[in-house]
Amino acid sequence: MSDAAAQPVDVVVIGAGVVGLAVARALALAGREVWVLEREARIGSGVSARSSEVIHAGLYYPPGSLKARLCVQGKQMLYAYCASRGVAHRRCGKLLVATSAAQMAALAEVQQRAQANGVDDVQLLSAAQALALEPALQCHGALRSPSTGIVDSHGLMLALQADLEHAGSHVVLHTVVDRVQLSQTGRHQVWTQDGTCLAARALVNAAGLFAPALARRFAGLAAQHVPQEFFAKGNYFSLAAKAPFSHLIYPLPEPGGLGVHLTLDLGGQARFGPDVQWVDDADDYSVDPASGVAFYAEVRKYWPGLPDGALQADYAGMRPKISGPDQAPADFVLQGPSSHGVPGLVNLFGIESPGLTSALALAHAVPALLDR
Repeated sequence: MSDAAAQPVDVVVIGAGVVGLAVARALALAGREVWVLEREARIGSGVSARSSEVIHAGLYYPPGSLKARLCVQGKQMLYAYCASRGVAHRRCGKLLVATSAAQMAALAEVQQRAQANGVDDVQLLSAAQALALEPALQCHGALRSPSTGIVDSHGLMLALQADLEHAGSHVVLHTVVDRVQLSQTGRHQVWTQDGTCLAARALVNAAGLFAPALARRFAGLAAQHVPQEFFAKGNYFSLAAKAPFSHLIYPLPEPGGLGVHLTLDLGGQARFGPDVQWVDDADDYSVDPASGVAFYAEVRKYWPGLPDGALQADYAGMRPKISGPDQAPADFVLQGPSSHGVPGLVNLFGIESPGLTSALALAHAVPALLDR
């Protein structure tokens, strides 16, 4: 399609992960016609398909940060949405454990941070209290988070897609965005690899891992507004037998992630992970079975009864980071016209965990950015 034949559309959202779909739904329910462009054959095939599916409570993030605020707000919105739309989920709770006496002070610090974030249901437990809940656990103490849960992330994304399509918007698969010409006065022109050109009043970059690389192809966006991307791969290993736990079990956070923790899916299957591997290739999701050797030592710090040979390679995820291994963790970046000066453009950078939990709250913020 030639430039002169560009098809006018109201809003283009690039990326049909959970965040892109949530943003598109919010805009569609506000009366905007939205086209969601997704390069893969299915929705949620990238970061969203490879998460731990945990609904986070908001314990760890710096008070006042977007991660803290949107996680706590998004958690409540997500539980309510799942209940109203019949999306499978369970408020199973989590134990954050101190595996040595020296870690008890750090556990108390997490409790204080959680309370500063408005998470007022956390409870500091003694070792005896923790073992009363989970007899197979070994710890010196634990922080109980009753509002942590799990969700069927694919079911959630299907519900979001249904909502936005019911509101008159569209998801277009197999569509790779090639380049964008931004406009200060008219419509942004979005070219796809098949030659199609869309002329959009508003554009939302929700491309996850590839959001910074895509933004560099936005003609009219100054380079200083695009952060450097980093990729932190996380491997997961599943348990061959049934786990003797009903709560999610987390160690204290480590640089780059939340440590090798135990999560449960809605069927009761347990998996462990993710670890943290800084990589250059965002498309390498292979899991080396040999990397599972290190998992045994980490898991046995809180579950000494893990049998030899019980772990099997499962899958890997990729964190879309905008801070590197030797840098302080970055906050979410919701970058609107007041930041970069381009009307009708929102870039979403560094939407890693707790992005799934925060999706509905984050989506609520995007229309306000576009309106301003």
